[in-house]
Amino acid sequence: MRGPRSRGLTARLARCALVVGLLLAAAACGEPGKDRVTIMVPWSDTEFKAFYSVIKAFERDNPGIDVEPQITRALTQQLDAAVAADAAPDLAVLPSVGAIAKYQKQGELKPLEVRTESYVEPFRSLGMREGKVYAVPVKADVKSLVWYVPKAVVPPPPENWPALRARPETWCLGLESGLVSGWPGADWIADILLAEEGADTYEAWVSGRLKWNSQQVDDAWTAWGDLIESGDPEAASTRKFSDATDQMADRTCSLGHGALSAMGLPADGVRDGTYTFVTPSPKALEVSADFVGKFSDSTSAERLIAYLASESAQRTWVNRPGYAISANERVTGYADPAQARIADMLRSGHTLCFSAADAMDPDVTAAFYRAVLDYANGKDLEGLLDALERVQQTAERETPAFAAPEPLCATPSRP
Repeated sequence: MRGPRSRGLTARLARCALVVGLLLAAAACGEPGKDRVTIMVPWSDTEFKAFYSVIKAFERDNPGIDVEPQITRALTQQLDAAVAADAAPDLAVLPSVGAIAKYQKQGELKPLEVRTESYVEPFRSLGMREGKVYAVPVKADVKSLVWYVPKAVVPPPPENWPALRARPETWCLGLESGLVSGWPGADWIADILLAEEGADTYEAWVSGRLKWNSQQVDDAWTAWGDLIESGDPEAASTRKFSDATDQMADRTCSLGHGALSAMGLPADGVRDGTYTFVTPSPKALEVSADFVGKFSDSTSAERLIAYLASESAQRTWVNRPGYAISANERVTGYADPAQARIADMLRSGHTLCFSAADAMDPDVTAAFYRAVLDYANGKDLEGLLDALERVQQTAERETPAFAAPEPLCATPSRP
């Protein structure tokens, strides 16, 4: 049980120093005499500022609670280490939907008394196990977006991948992202496979029922390779994703793929339509979310996670910098027109399929990212896909309890 703490200044400073040593940053160290709630998050810059504004609103309404965000760029490793050392935070953003099942089976993740009926599928069910809520999707994204500058790309990009392969524009391409370098390509390949083969094939691939060296998966990789050929793929393996999207501004490249929150586009340019998007997967969209789960029995932590899931907090969050999207169907007031368009896609009858790499066995995901970098650097695709299939089979033997979360895809209706 984690209850109120009243400690001296020396002990508090020591604890703060430990947090800073373990993590890249600690946003705050709490005031003596208050009930402390720790929450581990991966966000930085504008995304963190938006989140922190929500936290400050919670603290104003709950003056006896002090929230201490712990920021880490190595969320998977840091959370695993903290749990193993019996030093887990009260709350944490979970590194994948697979982690929800893992921590729940280990008895580490606590069930929540939080209402999530207003969250659209598949987000709602992915946070549940055995009829109980274990995680809340506090921040959602749509990944199936192709961004461009209308004044520079005429006519507008077509809304299907085969036609895009025939276009002359250069793609903005960056695959470097620290420990998870390769993820932009993994998302892109998954998006192509979903659009070309449909949700059933997508789910079969993510679950391991469709082999990595199948024709459908090979075709998706090949299509991606054709698309990026003009964007210097070898250089892209060491180019930061954020640097690549910056090149759209000076017309070094013309098209970019990814979620709005990841693109790093200037807010005023998105708001006034200087940058806009099309969806090459008009019927089925690849989506993702940041889920928060609870690792302690703290009643204050329960209060915080209920607040983060509330319509009030979600409405505040989506209208702060950082381009958050809410999976709560009742949150519809977006000041930014582009955000409003994207949010409406979650409630407009599209089939929504959760990000493939976020639902795979962690070893398979890591191998997927490495293969993306190797393919960009010119390695043979057949050999890479055969190797990925071997990783898949090894993972199934060594972690037979792991299963891809369900339902991975769903088609919510407009309320």
